[in-house]
Amino acid sequence: MDIITTHRDLKVWQMAVELVVELYRMTENFPKTEQFGLTSQIRRAAVSIPSNIAEGATRKNTKEYIQFLYVAMGSVSEIDTQLEIAKRLGYAKAEPDIEDHLLQVKKMLVSLIKSLHSKLT
Repeated sequence: MDIITTHRDLKVWQMAVELVVELYRMTENFPKTEQFGLTSQIRRAAVSIPSNIAEGATRKNTKEYIQFLYVAMGSVSEIDTQLEIAKRLGYAKAEPDIEDHLLQVKKMLVSLIKSLHSKLT
């Protein structure tokens, strides 16, 4: 079993950072008119995921940590919605790798939240 000393040791944080890079690269091809629209929204939501994982991991209170993980999960749902809009507008095509990566991050967040909840009882 790996010892977790910082947020950087969390696989979910590592995967979320990789997701940010993938989404930044994908949105580079969006129309320039979307620079302050969908491009910005997707990028901010993406950065929010590992940022909230990291911030939550520094909290001494497990309930606070869980709350930050829920915020990260909300950002996953935001990205899912924003990618659907981008596809419907023709800015992006289906990206199975990114969609799978997003789903894996969500599943890992759910697992981490469940694990932390079990420690509260």
